[in-house]
Amino acid sequence: MNKDSLKDKIPPNNPEAEQACLGALLLDPEALGTVVRYIRGEDFYQNAHAEIFSAIVSLNEKGQKADIITITEEMRQAGTLERVGGPGYIANLTSTTPSAANVEYYAKIIQEMATRRNLIKLSAQVAYLANDDTTETGIILDEIQSKIFEITQSRKTSTYHSIKELIPEVITTIEQLSNNPNAFSGIPSGLSDLDAMTSGFQNSEFVVIGARPSVGKTALALTVASHIAIDLKVPAAFFSLEMSEHSLMNRIIAAEAQVQGDKIRTGRLSSADLLSLMDAAGRIYEAPLYIVDMPNMKLLELRTMARRLVLERQVKIIFVDYITLITHENENLPRWEQISSISRSLKALARELNIPIVALSQLKREAEGKQPNLADVRESGSIEQDADLILFLHRERELNKTADQRSEQIETELIVAKQRNGPIGKAMIWFKPSYAKFFSMDHRDRR
Repeated sequence: MNKDSLKDKIPPNNPEAEQACLGALLLDPEALGTVVRYIRGEDFYQNAHAEIFSAIVSLNEKGQKADIITITEEMRQAGTLERVGGPGYIANLTSTTPSAANVEYYAKIIQEMATRRNLIKLSAQVAYLANDDTTETGIILDEIQSKIFEITQSRKTSTYHSIKELIPEVITTIEQLSNNPNAFSGIPSGLSDLDAMTSGFQNSEFVVIGARPSVGKTALALTVASHIAIDLKVPAAFFSLEMSEHSLMNRIIAAEAQVQGDKIRTGRLSSADLLSLMDAAGRIYEAPLYIVDMPNMKLLELRTMARRLVLERQVKIIFVDYITLITHENENLPRWEQISSISRSLKALARELNIPIVALSQLKREAEGKQPNLADVRESGSIEQDADLILFLHRERELNKTADQRSEQIETELIVAKQRNGPIGKAMIWFKPSYAKFFSMDHRDRR
């Protein structure tokens, strides 16, 4: 067998780096704090080196420092000493390591080799799954993405900062917020009273907007998404499982142009309306808003598309309309279990992508005609538990009024029912039903 074919059979590893790293730890036990930022026991290729490293960690956990004598005794008591080559091999580790100065470099080499082995292992798993006709392609893709993310996360090193380092950054942020009262730590919704309570939608947070049908969940989500993408120029995505992309665009352009939606649907537009629509279209044209129109979207498809939008379009916030329309891969599960799984997955996805994910949810029938509460979230208590921020829309139904009583602007309660890192309470907003848009009380449309 020639060297090239032999090389192909041996997984990536560097025994010299492994020996040097262990030798450095025996010379300087304090170096363990640096090494564990990069590697774990399973990252060593040779089993003997993995066992020696585990013994060093074990001594450290007992409050003892590892050296030739203590590590030899520790492994003798554990019955692993002879398996790693005896006292002679351990002593040789220190004699072949000149100093502990380069221990971080050795650890990085071990980490690099372990990552490459994990990628090779993953490629074998991909080949196996791809040839398994019983597994759906979407499930395979999601599992591959998840494992790649795990490998990526394993390469991230933890660190620490002293108070001396943190104080200037914190004071600078406080000064910026003080000098600009409209600045927020998250992505502002454009609804001033809500932003004052939440400081905007925060990264990694799972946000739920709940209401009964026809109260304005989609209109609120589109109002906020349009503000973020059109006014702030922040990339946003809107997953629509209920309305078509053309229906959504009609709503967006009607709200931006402040032209009644029924005029657009029927074509009864005046010259002034057409000018307003053309002007609005110009403002919307360059907005980084991405619409995903896919009825019966599966959870795996949503996760895959979300990762793609963040990677390719740098999307900073995602809206999902709405959560109970997402299809779970295992349709044999009880519905409440499916919704619980979907809720947990969206929460995990928000953390993985480090962006806010805003999901719309129907409320139970019992919430009709009364102020909603957390118990009214439909089909699963898991949504209530998983969400970092829960908002409810509540207003008197215009359908219950006569034509003369109906208002061009409807006062609506936006209830902050849950917020992990802030206050709960109410924010009053206005709803303009003619073009399905919400706006702040202090900036309401007076036309």
